[in-house]
Amino acid sequence: MNPYLDEDLTALGEHARRFATERVAPGFLERDQTRVLERRLMREMGEMGFIAPELPEAHGGQGMGCLAAGVIHEEIARADLSMSYVNLLASLNGQILSQHGRPEVVRPWLHKLTRGEALFAIALTEPRGGSDAANLRLRMERVGDEYVINGEKTSISAADQADAAVVFGRTGPVESAAHGVTALLVPMDLPGVTRNRFDCHGQRAIGRGSLFFENVRVPVSHQLGAENKGFVQVMQGFDFSRALIGLQVLAVARAALEETWEYVAQREAFGKPLSAFQGVSHPLADFDTQVTAARLLCLQTLWLKDQGAPHTAEAAMCKWWAPKLAYDTLHQCLLMFGHGGYDRGVMEQRLRDLLGFQIGDGTAQIMKTIVARTRAGRDAVPA
Repeated sequence: MNPYLDEDLTALGEHARRFATERVAPGFLERDQTRVLERRLMREMGEMGFIAPELPEAHGGQGMGCLAAGVIHEEIARADLSMSYVNLLASLNGQILSQHGRPEVVRPWLHKLTRGEALFAIALTEPRGGSDAANLRLRMERVGDEYVINGEKTSISAADQADAAVVFGRTGPVESAAHGVTALLVPMDLPGVTRNRFDCHGQRAIGRGSLFFENVRVPVSHQLGAENKGFVQVMQGFDFSRALIGLQVLAVARAALEETWEYVAQREAFGKPLSAFQGVSHPLADFDTQVTAARLLCLQTLWLKDQGAPHTAEAAMCKWWAPKLAYDTLHQCLLMFGHGGYDRGVMEQRLRDLLGFQIGDGTAQIMKTIVARTRAGRDAVPA
């Protein structure tokens, strides 16, 4: 039993797990090699209602709430962390589009998004800085009824596979910092857009890369939020994605723990199961305890969002704690399998996939600063 998950949400999670086990998990290792997300599988997820179910029905969703998105998200991640990026990017970008875009512009994109017919990227990070996201240099110059975009975004998830992106750029003077940034919906097939892919350590099916904009013209109607207010307005949605990321990485850790407990109970050494040795069972018990607690924090954060209650500090806690905890858990589980874990395979790939979450989407240092500012006040915790 779980205080945040009622019978309906539990049944939804079980439904998602069956789909993930049968359809997503079998291609886990292969997608790491091909480095391609299967569009057919994305469409199947959309047909099942597994992509951004929290969106209103008018926008292609099911109005099910953020906890529903969370339980689906963790089941897809359990089967393949890279594939679960489809859910993560859809929920983050779907919220941005539905809340800040013009209905006549964003509605067709939202329906494609929830049906698994379009993959979105979020283009924020630039070569000169990641954590200092308000110090952007990509230029968006308004010319009549269009914005003309010039610059580069880097370390963007799904850069070379995305059909569209939410792009943040500078429309105000540099000294205006976060208050001179505008967000735009930019289709990736526009003239002047080029992109590449990095050879990343993990998360290879979703991939990361750079987006280059050379005199790319985007209608003003594609603006998301107010001009010069895009960063301040749109970034509020990242509290949602941080909680989802927590569930995403912890789902991988939970799956590894279950498999490792089973393995050490069966594998024998010196005439006993490995689990009989405290040097084996106690580290696993320690990580199992922390993973269980961290998952509850992530669910509580989504519950707070569903209630319309403040959850910025809790979301930041999810983002810094869960990725490190999940990685450390996987490391321990891999060691328990010995050479079987170190060889190319499920455990090794999981470990590679998890590492990137300690880098992207907000570092631990930034997240702890957010917690401190929320608790003590921004003036008491200067940058």
